[in-house]
Amino acid sequence: MTTEFSLQGRRALITGANKGIGQAIAVGLARAGAHVVAAARTNCDETLARVRAAGGLAEFLQMDLSDPAQGAEILSRAGPLDILVNNAGIIRRADSVDYSEADWDAVMDVNLKAVFMLCQAFARQIFARQANNPDNGTTGRIVNIASLLSYQGGIRVPAYTASKHGVAGLTRILANEWTGRGINVNAVAPGYIATSNTEALRSDEGRNAEILSRIPAGRWGEPEDIAGAVTFLCSPAANYVSGAILNVDGGWLAR
Repeated sequence: MTTEFSLQGRRALITGANKGIGQAIAVGLARAGAHVVAAARTNCDETLARVRAAGGLAEFLQMDLSDPAQGAEILSRAGPLDILVNNAGIIRRADSVDYSEADWDAVMDVNLKAVFMLCQAFARQIFARQANNPDNGTTGRIVNIASLLSYQGGIRVPAYTASKHGVAGLTRILANEWTGRGINVNAVAPGYIATSNTEALRSDEGRNAEILSRIPAGRWGEPEDIAGAVTFLCSPAANYVSGAILNVDGGWLAR
C-alpha cells in the first residue's frame, strides 16, 4: 500500500460496526492499517473475526447512543483515537401527519445529537493531546455517514430526513471550526446499498426495478463501496479535503 492511503498507526472508532456498512468500514480501515474499535449496542463478534481474518487489529466497545450524553464517557473508554466514523443510525417510518414525538426524538437523538456529542468529545480529546504535547503533530479525522436524504425529502421518514440534513450541516460547521486546528471533518452520503435495511426494497420486484432504472451504475451499492470512500477520507491522500460530502450513490443524484 502506498503511504498516501495507509492508516498504519492510526486508531479508529466506528459506531454501528456490528453489521452492514459499519462492519465494512471497520474491515476497510483495518486493511489500510488502522487499529479498529468496533462500537455497537450488540456484540461485534463477526466484525472482529473479519478484521482479524484480514490481518487487522480490532476490539469491541459496547455503546448505546439512544442516550447521546454517553458520547464523552464512551470515548474516554475507547482510549486515544485518531479517527471517528459516525455510522450508527436508526429510522422510523410513518406518514408525517401521524408521526409521533417519541419516534421523532428517538431518531434525532441517535442520528444527530449523538453524532454531535461524539464529535465534540473526540475534538476535545485531540485538542488536549495537542496542548499536552504541542510538538507531536496530533491530527484527527471525522467521517459522518450522511444519506441521499441529506439532499432529498423522501417519504414517510420525516425525522430521518431532518437528521440527515442536520448531519450535512454539522459536518460543514465543524469543518469550518476545526480544520485549522488539525481535524478534518467530512461526510459520506450512501445511495441505495445492499444491506439488511434495504432487503424489503430489493425483494419487491417493481420497486427494485424502479430504483435500478435511476442508478446510472445499474446496480445496488455494496457496503464495501462506502468503506473505500471512508478509507480515502481518513487517509493522508485526503489531507486537503474537509467540509466535503462525498456521494457514493452510483450516480443517483446526477440523474
